[in-house]
Amino acid sequence: MMSHVEAMELALIEAKKSVALGEVPIGAVVLDGAGNVIGMGHNMTESWNDPTSHAEIMAIRDAVRKVGDWRLTGCRLYVTLEPCLMCAGAIQQSRIAHVIYGAPSPKAGALESLLRTYDIPGFNHYPQVTAGIEAGRCAMILADFFRDKRGSHVVRELRRDVRVVEGARLESE
Repeated sequence: MMSHVEAMELALIEAKKSVALGEVPIGAVVLDGAGNVIGMGHNMTESWNDPTSHAEIMAIRDAVRKVGDWRLTGCRLYVTLEPCLMCAGAIQQSRIAHVIYGAPSPKAGALESLLRTYDIPGFNHYPQVTAGIEAGRCAMILADFFRDKRGSHVVRELRRDVRVVEGARLESE
């Protein structure tokens, strides 16, 4: 079975595809219960002019097409940045068992940073969450992208967030 680090490396490769398109570099992969890659995706919001084309959604759509079922029971989703509220909902609705993310998202993170979506009682499915896998590398690809786009102040903010994550105790399988 593929390790968290190996799977996150695949998500980082997907994120690099976004950079080539001028998209925010976020990548995601879905692995089935046996550890096989069944879905891959990267941000396409600008290219497709579609606000729902986040990396997680793209990877889930790819996996659903390959599996032939909207239920991705027993699957794991790896994503380079903590999912937003829309993606957290898609992860939950697709019945993904475990979401593993790299860098936190203080402005939009809906799993732990800004919101704790899966702590809301009453849902019919609660995925397991693991944070901070390759957090430094995941944050750096974003920092580099935004430095080139906007300036160095964004890089300082992302590096501060990564130090917080890297100093935390991380959960592993």
